[in-house]
Amino acid sequence: MRIERLNRLKETYGREIELIDGEGGTETFELLAEYRVGDAVYAALQTPDMRRNDEIAFFRVETRDDGSFELADIEDEDEWETAAEGYDELIFEESAGDRGSLE
Repeated sequence: MRIERLNRLKETYGREIELIDGEGGTETFELLAEYRVGDAVYAALQTPDMRRNDEIAFFRVETRDDGSFELADIEDEDEWETAAEGYDELIFEESAGDRGSLE
């Protein structure tokens, strides 16, 4: 599985993204990573509460016709697993690369 880190969300919105829930409330998430797995693009996000509980939220990144981005919930369990495994692999590869450059 080829994983590619992207920076479109970070360049557009910065490190923090405010999301609106179904009831109109907002919550601020830290953008941990945006990455491509095959043809799909995902974002790994985390709130301070989620960080304390070692949890991460995964969203599918969709590009609208006007070029803006939309974060879509991942309903399919297999797709969620793909997003989670892709994030783990991305972080592992980057940390291995960092260690390799120090040797």
